[in-house]
Amino acid sequence: MTSTFAGIEIGKRAVNAHQQGLNVLGHNLSNLATEGYSRQRVEFHAFEPIYLPGLNRAERAGQMGQGVIVGRIERVRDELLDSRIVAQGGSMGYWEARDPYIQDMERIYMEPGSTSIRAKMDDFWDSWQHLHIHPADTAPRMAVLERGRTLMAGIHERYFSLKGLQERANEEIRMTVSQINDLSSQIAELSTTIQRVLAQGDNPNDLYDRRDLLVDRLSTLVNITVDRRDPNEFMVHTNGEILVQGRIGRQLDLELNPATGYSNIVWNETRKDLEVLQGDRSGRLGALLDLRDYTIQSEIQTLDNMTMNFVSLVNEIHESAYGLNGSTGMKFFSEQPFVTNLRGNYDRSGDGEDDSSYIFRVSGVNALDMRAQVGLEGIITLSAGDEHRQIPYFPTDTVADILGRINNSGSEVTARLNREGQLTMTATPAEDWRNPDFVIRHIEDSGRFLEGYAGLLNASGPDGAYTWLQADAVDLLRAGASFETSPIAHPSGWIDINPALFRDPLSVAAGFGENGRPANPGNGEAAIAIASIRNTEVMVGQYRTFDDYFAVSVGRIALLGEQSEIALETQAQQMKQLHDMRQSISGVSIDEELSNMIRYQHGYAAAARFITTVNTMLDTIINRMGV
Repeated sequence: MTSTFAGIEIGKRAVNAHQQGLNVLGHNLSNLATEGYSRQRVEFHAFEPIYLPGLNRAERAGQMGQGVIVGRIERVRDELLDSRIVAQGGSMGYWEARDPYIQDMERIYMEPGSTSIRAKMDDFWDSWQHLHIHPADTAPRMAVLERGRTLMAGIHERYFSLKGLQERANEEIRMTVSQINDLSSQIAELSTTIQRVLAQGDNPNDLYDRRDLLVDRLSTLVNITVDRRDPNEFMVHTNGEILVQGRIGRQLDLELNPATGYSNIVWNETRKDLEVLQGDRSGRLGALLDLRDYTIQSEIQTLDNMTMNFVSLVNEIHESAYGLNGSTGMKFFSEQPFVTNLRGNYDRSGDGEDDSSYIFRVSGVNALDMRAQVGLEGIITLSAGDEHRQIPYFPTDTVADILGRINNSGSEVTARLNREGQLTMTATPAEDWRNPDFVIRHIEDSGRFLEGYAGLLNASGPDGAYTWLQADAVDLLRAGASFETSPIAHPSGWIDINPALFRDPLSVAAGFGENGRPANPGNGEAAIAIASIRNTEVMVGQYRTFDDYFAVSVGRIALLGEQSEIALETQAQQMKQLHDMRQSISGVSIDEELSNMIRYQHGYAAAARFITTVNTMLDTIINRMGV
């Protein structure tokens, strides 16, 4: 049967429930400005009635209720929206990290402008043209040397600026890996605490908020997915690998790659590389790796390629020309070969025996006509990345057709005719870091174009193929074919004017000699030949002329900047919309909380008045009834 003091219990439960509601409300208001906080809501449940079905149930109609209790304190959160924010956070982190670097690259290029490399190179060509007009004077030679030095200084400055960006990206990768390790550890520790709280039957709402905030931050650093299906084993994956599993937060480590000089990211316990795909465009780490290993590296390689071709072409003409003092055979630019062996032999395996050939450029012995049909058929095979590219040619093809096909094949070799009309094949920077830059790795022809027609190879077919995977590979070239050994890495950082020319400016060549005799003092043919390089199709990598190189470079950087700016703005707007949606659901509303405060306050007051009334009734029974 119902207790005489049942009313007191009902009132007490009501007071406690509304007081707890006020406490939760105060907690919400206190965390109004707390990052990642989700408002909490009290759920009131009617306490179980006094009579349950049974034989001892009192004979009276209905069930007697026993007031109210707090069933649970629930945080207001949309998990589907959280998943969208985590997914979008990766893209936001990617573009936030990438955009400042692209802006710095735009400032480095300074194109177009009076201080840009293109402007300095134009001045260099103009100085040679002026020397052509006054080949017997010393002053134009000094102008050539000074403008050449200014140009080299500009190229060096661009290289070291790009290299500085690459070093900065590498350092930020180290910091980002440290942040990922710290966040994964914190998430694992919170998951451990959450499991303990859940085991006691409580709702760890504030711990959930803290963990979700850490997950949001982690999503901006690396591409992740979250698995919440098992509340006792919260999981975070990155690119198919487990990063966090319940109480375990896996750690990343850095391992130096001697081929690149930079660190690879590996899992600490397995030493397996962390898979971050190029073009993934997710997370700050992905952006920094893409910048360091591809975007900036590609710009450095393109600059190296332009510099090496430019230097090689100028030196090719200058060495065959004569200075005013009768000197010849001098390079205008000083080059540093990768190997000291004149035949390009190199011990790549480190076992003490030469096993490779590092050759940058080869030229055939026969003079060719660009418009002549070759009358031959075959397939030229050239190296490209970790494979070979095959370029077919047919009897009706002209020499120009074959050269165009080679240069558009995507191989890491370009072809042109030099000043003597001889076929010249030049190596470009390698796409794969495992292969050295400016090294011709494979040349093969199933027909006779490279053998008999151009006079480059000794024989056709696989047996006559040129390959770098052996010492003395130059013996596979036709007798009389010329070659040049590969330079040391990043020529744009060190190539400069030959110091011997500054000691004696009269050694600057301006004319070609005849029959082994020095050039006439009034002969400026060599100077105009060098100036003509400016608009000659010399194949700077995939670009036909130097003007093409600069035009494409400026356009490429401008497009990268535009893409980065638009993408960052778009991602910022999308993230703002998602965060606004979450704030509208989970954020603390002062108006709503004050409305609930009034409701809880009135409920508390009503419960207190109810207790006072019951107390008065009990006082009447206890103290005022009887004799």
